[in-house]
Amino acid sequence: MSVNGQMTMGENIADLGGVSLSYAALQLQYNGEYPKDIDGFNWQQRFFLGWANIWKGNITEEDLIYRLKSDNHSPAQFRVIGPLVNFEPYDKAFGPCDGKAMHKPDSLKIKIW
Repeated sequence: MSVNGQMTMGENIADLGGVSLSYAALQLQYNGEYPKDIDGFNWQQRFFLGWANIWKGNITEEDLIYRLKSDNHSPAQFRVIGPLVNFEPYDKAFGPCDGKAMHKPDSLKIKIW
């Protein structure tokens, strides 16, 4: 089975908007005075790790199949990957990852504003 993009498009756009707005809000909060690295991760990397962490889940295959047929939200793993591969600050935070699953060329990135 696969995700029905027509059914999930609105929520996928909302997820990209959510990560964009929350990242911008964090930058405003720091006001140029960014915190020190923690455990080797800078503030941007920790932001994206936190984004991924909120979508952790554990559902049965039966529930996943049900949701793929009826839920207008993408499965959790795609709610992490989808917005981040389209978000330039993610690329800057973790460096170039050409040819990797979490990298999309700029020419293919979706931008909503």
